[in-house]
Parts: sequence; structure tokens; C-alpha cells
Amino acid sequence: MTEAYCVKCKAKREMKDAKEVSMQGKGGKERRAMTGICPNCGTKMFRIMGAK
Repeated sequence: MTEAYCVKCKAKREMKDAKEVSMQGKGGKERRAMTGICPNCGTKMFRIMGAK
């Protein structure tokens, strides 16, 4: 599982239902990111990953 920061809980937690997505970055480049749900409060979480 992937760890990410939950803005609502203000703590790092393991993401539930984590999956990799691509999002647009600066200069039109694609950035990899992980998205999931906080197991504690149910808020959507993101973690931006490194280049491919």
C-alpha cells in the first residue's frame, strides 16, 4: 500500500483503494500520481510520484 498525507486528518496514512493515475503537470507534461481514500475519514488523497 501507498502512504499519503490526509489534509483533513493532518497525518500520513496508508491509502485505501490506491490506484495510479496520470495528471497534467507544468509545461503540458504528464505526471504520475497515486489516488486513494483515507481509511480514517473517507477523504480523497493524492500522492504525486516521480517521473516514469
